[in-house]
Parts: sequence; structure tokens; C-alpha cells
Amino acid sequence: MNELTLVIDDDPSFNAILVRTLERRGHPAQGVLNPGDALAAASQTLAGRVVLDLNLNGSSGLALIPPLLAINPDCRIVVLTGYASIATAVDAVKLGAVQYLAKPVEIEAILAAFEADDSPNIDQPASDEPLSVDRLEWEHIQRVLNENDGNISATARALKMHRRTLQRKLSKRPVRT
Repeated sequence: MNELTLVIDDDPSFNAILVRTLERRGHPAQGVLNPGDALAAASQTLAGRVVLDLNLNGSSGLALIPPLLAINPDCRIVVLTGYASIATAVDAVKLGAVQYLAKPVEIEAILAAFEADDSPNIDQPASDEPLSVDRLEWEHIQRVLNENDGNISATARALKMHRRTLQRKLSKRPVRT
């Protein structure tokens, strides 16, 4: 497997820092800022690892998972996001990502995600605590937003919510469980 890590993130600063950090740790890396460049770089390099941002200039990074895996079926994809939700995590894993991590994230967590085997951890205890109402609202908004392909106006209409109210809710950090 090619050990090159392809970093796909539309934030140039974050992208450059992550590439530099990976290289300092002995992992060759290349950064790209948009989906078109990502697919071109993946075809040229056959990267064995991909760090993929969920939100790429308003479009969903999830759409890149199938073509990336078509280019290199052995590729291990880790999805990063500043707006983690259960719905998008499930979708990412269903599409073939090996892990889904919320930003900010430590480099150790990314490297561990690439090294982890694909078997689920069945020894992990289930939480006795139900999700808070605020967290349930966040999860519902994320699911509806995902169903509307990230379209804020369509999501606001589906939720029967004013668009500005929805934007305000989305600009906040996700509520902890």
C-alpha cells in the first residue's frame, strides 16, 4: 500500500499545518484544497491514506469517498469535521471511511485511526445517559441538512424554521452528549 497521505481540506492554513505535521512524523503527505484537485492527485499518487474534510467550500466531502475508493480500493479514509453529527458519521462509515473525527483533533488521533483495525469495539459500554434535548436537536438538524445536501434554505423550510435562526444554530459548536 502506498503510504502517502492525501490531505483534502479547503482551509489552506489547516491543510498546510497538517501536511507539515504528518511529514515531520515520517509520513509523506500532499495537500489539496478542492474536490477536483483531490481526485486528480488521488489518481496520480494512488495515496494509501486520505484525511478528508466533511465540508469543502459548502459541498460535502462525503461525495468524494466513493470515487476515492474506486481509484484505490485499499485506501484508508479518515473524515474530519468541525460539525460532528451521528448522521454524517454513520454515512461516512457506510460509504467506506475507516474513522470520523471531530475537529480540533490531535495528530495522534488521526494516525491511530489509520492504524486501527476495522473490527468494531464490542467491549465498549453503552452509555446509561440519554442524549440531552439540545444534542437531539443538533442531531436532527444535521440529519435534515444532510438530506438536503447542505442547502441551508431547503433545510430551514423542511424544519419550518427561519433561515437566520438555522444559520445561528449551525454556527455554534455541537452540543456535548
